[in-house]
Amino acid sequence: MDAARHPPRSPRARWAQGVVLVAMAMILSSCTTGSRSTLDTFRLVVHKPTRATPERVAANRFPQVQVHTPDIDALAVLGYVDGGRQQWYAGSHAIFELDAQGLLIGSSGLGRQLQARIVGPSPFTHLQQVNAPVTVQRRYDWVPAYQLDVAVTGTLTRHGTETIKILGRPQVLVRFEERLQGGGMRGTNVYWADARTGFIWKSRQFLAPGHAVDLLQLKPYQTAKD
Repeated sequence: MDAARHPPRSPRARWAQGVVLVAMAMILSSCTTGSRSTLDTFRLVVHKPTRATPERVAANRFPQVQVHTPDIDALAVLGYVDGGRQQWYAGSHAIFELDAQGLLIGSSGLGRQLQARIVGPSPFTHLQQVNAPVTVQRRYDWVPAYQLDVAVTGTLTRHGTETIKILGRPQVLVRFEERLQGGGMRGTNVYWADARTGFIWKSRQFLAPGHAVDLLQLKPYQTAKD
């Protein structure tokens, strides 16, 4: 396609397209077991979700992540990928944005928009290589609080390994902690990552003061391989 004729789409347009694509996939496969599982997933995010099971996750062809916030408990599905940004849809309630390594970079819904970004080189690009404490310079945007470009400093440290069960299957992961200070933010992000790739399987990440997001990757997004 001619890029000049097709300018980059706005986040709202990308969000709408993602919802349409997911809905179309559900309708077109409405007679299959997998589609019934997908429909179950969307019902679960509207109400209080039940415990995810290996069978339910396997039957749904969409990547899935368990999300818990102070006001949402959902099984979210991947709806759109734009470069390294992934948009995960918790039904009609909220959208969560992650990068390819599982780092939370934003959310929108329920009357708020929260964004996080790292200024300068990010240690999360090669998290598995972090051994000594690393300083992380962060910036946050909080709407409707109308606080933009809020400076927060994180101190990232590596701890020992822990065994985490995901869908009943144990995984030995490396625990990292990032202490946050500044801009009214006081809290600690916790990450459980793959020792070889640095991919974050489980985490507790703050997007605003008092607003932590717990994430558990049940079926991570994987790019196509040649």
